[in-house]
Amino acid sequence: MSEPRWLTDEEQRVWRDFYTAVGMLRAHLETQLQQDANMPHTYYELLVTLSEAPGQVMRMSDLAVATRSSRSRLSHAIARMEDNGWVRRRACETDKRGSFAHLTQAGLAALEAAAPGHVEAVRASVFDQLSPEQVRQLGDISAVIVDNLSPRCAAAAEELERLERDPAGA
Repeated sequence: MSEPRWLTDEEQRVWRDFYTAVGMLRAHLETQLQQDANMPHTYYELLVTLSEAPGQVMRMSDLAVATRSSRSRLSHAIARMEDNGWVRRRACETDKRGSFAHLTQAGLAALEAAAPGHVEAVRASVFDQLSPEQVRQLGDISAVIVDNLSPRCAAAAEELERLERDPAGA
């Protein structure tokens, strides 16, 4: 086994600052949405994704991929959102195992009500603190990280789906 590639002192500082910043930002945005719109960030992300889909409808499996969610977590969230009247689920006529999530008018209204406060929280927490050059750099850095992790995350998601379908086969 090869020797670990330990982080330098500078890399350790940057990593810890980055990790702390992401955690604090997630917690702040979660709190803002809960307080102002009475919804978790997960529901907001699902509403946004459905609102941008053609016809405001997505196959559940595609919605899971788009939101980086397991099918079981997504199914639970959609069930709660159905209780709120924000989405409705319909079976796929051509695939008995598949279903579609449809954004309702109530869901769109909830999203439209939540969006201004959420956008202001994002702007105040991130973009108001950065120069235009830093915004560009943050975009470039984020894109590199996403591009590097996307294949690994897709493979991990496929493995998780396999395990959810057949836990005994693990």
